[in-house]
Amino acid sequence: REVEGNLQRKCPFCRHRVPASQQESNMDHMKRVEVNDPFAIGQMGIMRFYEGNYEGAFKYYTKAAELGDVESHYNISCLYRGGKVEMDKKKEVYHSEQAAIGGHPLARHDLGCRAADSGNYERATRHFIIAANHGCEKSIKMLKNNHARGYVSKEDFAVALRAHQAALDATKSPQREAAEKRE
Repeated sequence: REVEGNLQRKCPFCRHRVPASQQESNMDHMKRVEVNDPFAIGQMGIMRFYEGNYEGAFKYYTKAAELGDVESHYNISCLYRGGKVEMDKKKEVYHSEQAAIGGHPLARHDLGCRAADSGNYERATRHFIIAANHGCEKSIKMLKNNHARGYVSKEDFAVALRAHQAALDATKSPQREAAEKRE
């Protein structure tokens, strides 16, 4: 609306004006970090990760995870799995489970892969179905492959496919489609 009406742009969440410079944006971000905003702290972790500062990223992710940020739990599990911090399988699984419990579809998918690797295809199927219900494309592919191998019933696969499509349809809106056309 602001773009069409040539109005001053505002944040869609807090309705404050959009920062005019990167410096202003960084200052606003740091204010959010100082008041323990878990999302902002997690974003600081992402910034540190892309700078190559994995210990700094781990520190920010840990703080954000303590404050309940699901994405940070998943990112911590990825740091453990990727060897960016000292490998610890128990902590990796713990953070994957916490992220999955919080609704993170890729964490749920990873737990399904771990279960399949250990030969527990029934448990893996349950993880993949839950992740597919949240719109995880990788899990649909795994269910399709496992259906072809006989590990997933036709009914379970059909139900997961319908739920996956419903999740994708739920994210569609005229506003999103208009924004995609502008980009």
